[in-house]
Amino acid sequence: MSALAARLHLKHLRLIAAIAEQGQLSVAADLLGMTQPAASRALAEAEDRVGAALFERHPKGMLMTDIGESLARRARNILDELNDASAEVDRLRSGLGGVVRIGAVTGAAVGYVAPAIRHLRRTAPEVELHVEVSTSDTLMAGLLSLRHDMILSRVPVGMSPGALTLRRARGEQVSIVANVAHPGFARPPGLADLADNDWVIQGPGSPIRRAMEEAFLARGAPLPRNVINTSSLLMVLALLQSPEAVTPVSQEVAALLTAGHASLAVLPLQDRITVEPYSLITLRDRRLSPAAARCRDLLSDLVAAG
Repeated sequence: MSALAARLHLKHLRLIAAIAEQGQLSVAADLLGMTQPAASRALAEAEDRVGAALFERHPKGMLMTDIGESLARRARNILDELNDASAEVDRLRSGLGGVVRIGAVTGAAVGYVAPAIRHLRRTAPEVELHVEVSTSDTLMAGLLSLRHDMILSRVPVGMSPGALTLRRARGEQVSIVANVAHPGFARPPGLADLADNDWVIQGPGSPIRRAMEEAFLARGAPLPRNVINTSSLLMVLALLQSPEAVTPVSQEVAALLTAGHASLAVLPLQDRITVEPYSLITLRDRRLSPAAARCRDLLSDLVAAG
């Protein structure tokens, strides 16, 4: 710390900045809630510690010396920074600022995280949000390594949920999206009717993949032979240009895909297919920041209402 920084106190900086702005010691003293004799003593003390006069006294007021002008400018900068810091602390305490990191499977990202973000943009625009969309295994690893504050996913098979706090969402309804030229729009198909189509689907072991395979097996239908494994929505969109391709996705993702692309629609499938529900998950012993707690509560309300 410099010698000058060690000698000057915050009261000195406030007084110097106030005199520079008001041009009158008495007005500056009133502004700071000080008596004029106390302000005079504080100024004399500041000048003594600086080792130079900061103001020249004149009948009409006080004029800054060169040193006083330099110090007043820097004092104002320091005070502005402190005011900004105080405001930022208040925002952080209230959850109106800060950083929140969320992980979500695709359906939850579309169905819950996106609406939560829209709400936060209106009520807490200074919160910085990071969202990762991935598989439950990857998201859980991120939660356990503290990379995520919360996740919307399923608990991986074999993992004990004892260290977790979970709020269960509703089960996902699966929709089959296809090109509007698909023959299934002329007559509602059953799963068996789609076995020979080109299936664009998430990789083996994914919840929607398991749900689809179980649905085929439950109906005694052969599993699709023509399968393209991908979790990329861009690849899905490219492959659905073919009228022979179909893709199973959550209802939320289906609504997103078909709303933005007139060439796509949800097949009127005869069979109902559901996926095991995911949950809003946090670590039981982790204390969230006010912003993260605000986001968790918002997501919890959305999940409960869904």
